[in-house]
Amino acid sequence: MIWMLLTLFYGLVKGLREIVKKKSLEKSTVMEVLFFYTLIGFVLLLPDIGEVSVMDAHLMLMVALKSLVIFLAWICGFRAIKEIPVSLYGLLDLSRVVFSMALGVFLLREVLSTGQIAGMILVALGLSALRFEGRVNRLFAKEAGPAEERPSEEKTKGSSGSKLWLFVLLSFFSAFLNAVSGTLDKVLTKEISSAQLQFWYMLFLLGMYTLYILIGRIKIDWKRTVRNYWIWILSIIFILADRALFIANGIQESRVTVMTLIKQSGCIVTILGGRLVFKEKGTGYKLCCAAVIITGIVLGTL
Repeated sequence: MIWMLLTLFYGLVKGLREIVKKKSLEKSTVMEVLFFYTLIGFVLLLPDIGEVSVMDAHLMLMVALKSLVIFLAWICGFRAIKEIPVSLYGLLDLSRVVFSMALGVFLLREVLSTGQIAGMILVALGLSALRFEGRVNRLFAKEAGPAEERPSEEKTKGSSGSKLWLFVLLSFFSAFLNAVSGTLDKVLTKEISSAQLQFWYMLFLLGMYTLYILIGRIKIDWKRTVRNYWIWILSIIFILADRALFIANGIQESRVTVMTLIKQSGCIVTILGGRLVFKEKGTGYKLCCAAVIITGIVLGTL
C-alpha cells in the first residue's frame, strides 16, 4: 500500500535525522539549532503558500495545539540527544509505539488485531531489554569513551548518573509528545490538506521559538549557526519526511497503530549511524534489541 511505503520512507529518514541532529548540536546550542531548523524548514514551504488558505477557528486551534506539543517535544528530544548516545536515544524513542497505539485505541477507536497486540508486546520487550545491559546508566558509561576520559566511579554514581536519568526521562517525554502529535495528524488530515497542515504548524512553531528566545533573552550566535551546514541538511530531510507522513495520514485506509510500528524501522539506521559516525559501542546488543522490535513491527503490519 502507498501509505505504508510513505511511512517506511519517513521512518528511514527519521533514523538518519537523529544522526544529523547530533552532528548539528556539536557546533551549535539546542536553541540555535531548533530556531534555524524551524526557520529554514518554513522558508522551504513558502512555494506552497498558494495552496494554503485560512482554516476554521477550531481547526486553527488544533494546529496551534499540535505546534505547542511539537515545541515541547523538540526541546526535550534535542536536549536528550545532545547528551546521550544517538543509538541509545533511538531505542528509547521507540517507546512512542506504546504511547501511539494506546492513543489510537482510546481516542480514535481503532481495534488491535492479535498480531498487532503481539507486535506491541515485542516492541515493549525489545525496549525494556536495554536494562539487562547493566541498566541504562552502565550502557551510557560504556559509550562515554576511553576510561581516562570518563568521570570517576563516584561521580558517575552521583551527579552524572542523575543527569543521565534526567535525559532518559526527557527522551520518554519527547516520545509521548510525538505520539500525541501523530494522533493529531491523523485527525487533522481528515479535514485539511498536508500542505495546509505543514505550513500552518511550522508558522506557529516558528513564532513559539521566536517568543521563547526573546522572553528568555537567549543569546544566539547567528554567524556560527548559519554556517552550520548540518542544520540545513536537517531542515531539508525534515520537510521531505514530514510531507510523506502527512500524505500517508491523509489516505483514508491508513491507521495510526500500523503507521507507528512502521516508523520505528528508523532505529536500525540510528544504531548503525551511532557506530559508524560516532564510534559508539554496544552495537551488537542494541541490534539484538532492535531485532526484537523489528519482529514486532512485522507482526503488527501483517
